[in-house]
Amino acid sequence: MPTSKTHSSHKPLKRYGQNFLTDKNIIEKIVNEINSKEGEEILEIGPGKGALTRELLKSGAKIYAVEIDKYLVDELKKELEQANLINADVLKLNLVDLFTPNRIRVVGNIPYNITSPILFKLIENRTIVKDAVLMMQDEVAKRLVAKPNTKDYGILSIALNYFGSVEYCFRISKNVFFPKPKVFSALVHIYFNGQISPLDALFVKVVKAAFNHRRKTLKNSLTNSIFKDCDFKKIKFDLSRRAESLSVAEFTELTNEINNCLQRI
Repeated sequence: MPTSKTHSSHKPLKRYGQNFLTDKNIIEKIVNEINSKEGEEILEIGPGKGALTRELLKSGAKIYAVEIDKYLVDELKKELEQANLINADVLKLNLVDLFTPNRIRVVGNIPYNITSPILFKLIENRTIVKDAVLMMQDEVAKRLVAKPNTKDYGILSIALNYFGSVEYCFRISKNVFFPKPKVFSALVHIYFNGQISPLDALFVKVVKAAFNHRRKTLKNSLTNSIFKDCDFKKIKFDLSRRAESLSVAEFTELTNEINNCLQRI
C-alpha cells in the first residue's frame, strides 16, 4: 500500500520502472546502512513517494532528490519543504555543476533498465561522489561483487572494484514494493576512492574490449576492437586467457601494456 494518503491516487508508471518501497522495517535497515549525518549532502535518485527521503531528512542531512515524474515532484514539494526536489532525468544531470567542490553521497532505488548507465555516471563523477547506497535487482547486485572465473564477473564488477569497492548488504523481498516486481532486489554499498589516474579511461576501454567476446581469448577480443592496430606480439601478457579469468590488478597490468603499445604506433 502507498506510504502517504497525499499521494495515494498516483499509480506507479511502468515507463519509469517505478516500484515504491512500502515496508517500514526495510526502510529502517536502509537508513541504518546509509547512516547519514547532519550537514552531509545526499543525492537521492528516484525518491518516489518520499518514504526514504522523510527518514533521511530527520538526520539533518541536506537532501537533493531527483525525480523524473513531475507529478511526484509536485506532490513531494507540498510535504517535504526541507528537501531540494529536482524534476529531471538523473542521467542528464550535471553533478559537477550541482555539487562541486563538496563530495556527496548517493542513495536510491534504481530502475533495472538504467542501472548500468547510472553506475557508469557515478564512476565518471567519482571525484565528487564519496559513496552510494543503492537498491537494485538482486541479479545485478550479485554481478557487482562477483569474483574472477564466475559467470557473473564482468565489466561492472571490475570497474567498480578498480575505482573503489562494493559491499552486498542484504537481499530485499518482492513483497515490500508496490507494485510487486517480478524479481528480488538487493541493497549494495559502493565506496569510491576518488583517485584519478591518467590511464583510468583507457582501463575502462580495455575491460569493455576484453569482454566484447566473452568466450574468446583476449587476443581474439582485442584484435577485433579499437585496439586492433596494436602489435600484440610485443605485449608482455598471456593473451591466450579469457577476460573473465583476470583480476582487477591483472587488468591494470594489461592496460599499462596496451598503453605502451599505443605510444609506439
